[in-house]
Amino acid sequence: MAEMELAELLFLVSRRLRHGYLHRLVPLGLNPGQARALRALADAGRPLRMVRLADELRIVPRSLTPVVDALEEAGLVRREVDPANRRSTLLVLTPEGRKTAERARDARRQAGEELFAVLSGAQREQLGELLGLVDAQFS
Repeated sequence: MAEMELAELLFLVSRRLRHGYLHRLVPLGLNPGQARALRALADAGRPLRMVRLADELRIVPRSLTPVVDALEEAGLVRREVDPANRRSTLLVLTPEGRKTAERARDARRQAGEELFAVLSGAQREQLGELLGLVDAQFS
């Protein structure tokens, strides 16, 4: 298989995964960017500064503002002044935000399970290892 064919195949499979994930996020009232932000906050296990969350998501802080606005409006996060630096804003996951983050995680897992159901467990493990190797070179 030529390198370009592999890249195209990976793109197509990735697009199918995103579509399946998006289909499962719609009932939760989330888009993928909001789900990623919730997941990062849940994984942190503590409030994060907006700048830190933007770094975690690999986006510029100004791109995070509309995401946080929507999550705050939905009651999933709240903004608090950082007592350590009053010029900074902390993002705190609400109890409903924590539940929604878990539902979004389940949606992602289900989309992956559906997409990769055609593979055996050993094949999935091997694919995971190979993709991990490719990703590690950029970390």
